[in-house]
Amino acid sequence: MPRLASLWLPDLATDRIRRTQRRAARPDPAAPRADMQVLAARGGHWRPGARWAREAQPRDFVLRRAEGALVTAHKVGNQSLLVAACPAARALGLAPGMPLAKARILVSGLDVRDADPAGDAAWLQRLGLFAARRWTPRAALSGPDGLWLDLGGVAHLFGGERAMCARILAFLKRLGFTARIAVAGTAGAAHALARFGDAPLLLCPSGGEADALAPMPLAALRLEEEALGRASRLGLERIGELLAMPRAPLQRRFGRELLTRLDQALGRAAEPFDPIVPEEPPSVLLRFMEPIASAAAIAEAVAEAVRRLVPKLAEAGLGVRCLGLACVRVDNEVQEVRVGLARATRDGAHLEKLLCAKIETIDPGFGIERLRLVAARVEPLAPQPIPGEMAGEAPAPDLAALVDRLAVRLGTRRVHRLTALESDLPERSVASVGPLATTANWPPWPRPVRLLSPPEPIEQVMAELPDAAPLRFRWRGRSYRVAAADGPERLYGEWWRHEAEREAVRDYFQVEAEGGARFWLFRKGDGEDPATGDLSWHLHGLFG
Repeated sequence: MPRLASLWLPDLATDRIRRTQRRAARPDPAAPRADMQVLAARGGHWRPGARWAREAQPRDFVLRRAEGALVTAHKVGNQSLLVAACPAARALGLAPGMPLAKARILVSGLDVRDADPAGDAAWLQRLGLFAARRWTPRAALSGPDGLWLDLGGVAHLFGGERAMCARILAFLKRLGFTARIAVAGTAGAAHALARFGDAPLLLCPSGGEADALAPMPLAALRLEEEALGRASRLGLERIGELLAMPRAPLQRRFGRELLTRLDQALGRAAEPFDPIVPEEPPSVLLRFMEPIASAAAIAEAVAEAVRRLVPKLAEAGLGVRCLGLACVRVDNEVQEVRVGLARATRDGAHLEKLLCAKIETIDPGFGIERLRLVAARVEPLAPQPIPGEMAGEAPAPDLAALVDRLAVRLGTRRVHRLTALESDLPERSVASVGPLATTANWPPWPRPVRLLSPPEPIEQVMAELPDAAPLRFRWRGRSYRVAAADGPERLYGEWWRHEAEREAVRDYFQVEAEGGARFWLFRKGDGEDPATGDLSWHLHGLFG
């Protein structure tokens, strides 16, 4: 029996705007920080996280969770009408179709955005492609705010229908979208239960569509407004009332549409299902009359595959960022090779060199009978101007080819750049990015050349509380006596990330031991309040 799920996103437009706002509110690592402006105001003498700096800054960094009413509107003639309203706006009496002027009168401080149906449709299409690749091979659009999902034959892979639907709802919740889902034996019944049911997740047993639809309003059958108006004038409000009436009078009064929708919901009539078909990546398949096993033969086959793949990429206006090479041996074992590129390209000679450098990792066994080359990741690649004297620009060296060759030989994880992140805690203030990505510079604060991850505990520390530097300590079985020290530099925990860091405090010290070794130490806690830390000492970095 077929099992169809209707996934409905009632607040798609407003949820998408909220998600865009949250992503835009994330701090930009390259942007100047507010605390750096305070540093300039104090003449450069400031420790990040110092108490006076926290008190000097306006406390506008507190996370605001109270969100106002958000609506989208578009202009129809000389009047602006609401297209979508978030749950908070609907709770205040606003609804789609209401004039914007009336909505502003009813709700002061209303957040109004321009409707973007094209953007909503594009996002829903992306979700449909994701569903077709990850959840079920048969997924289709269901109006401007929903999807059909055919769960037949795939629900058991996710632990059953309920577990699969719960997983889909949790996934959308993480993305910031409100969703409802219902499963039934027909598309019409699933559509009605998702939009007019009493729970976000509903499962209708096969054959129970009539009982499930009986108490629902006629609007659940996806009827036109004119038919709903005629039914209302006759006193018909529920689907169960239609089921008890003879069909001939219903057809004479309402036409064929009402009976068609009713039959589709009950499984008496078929309903078209137009699935979303994910676009296949550009690929080339070579079959050999005789198995090949030598490195020279494999290199020639790879070169031929690249020569056939490049025209396909050029015709589609794409450049490849990741290539996958699969060699099928005569014993059906597959030898796979993947090559990543720092920048999209369709330079055949460059791609051939990268793939040929990986031939030594292929075990041909008794021979390879099939070879498949797939552009696993592609990006649009438009013509680009070539800098030079005729263009009035000095040509800059292109490092993409060099980076690709190093990544092939050393591994992609070993070729990267470091960039600064917005964080006071040292272990969170650095991240690795692609070798050609734009990086942010670190603020001019004294930091060690080498950070230990994680910080290593030190023992036998002698220091005067609350904020004196240590006089001696023991690390990795060796004792050190401090000759000079500077600090403390106080850092506070990032309470917006973890609740456990709400009261956390670290006091950092730069110390120089007898003999010239320089260390970066910190103590957990401020030395006065036990809630700020356990007063344990750790070594976090080495200078020089």
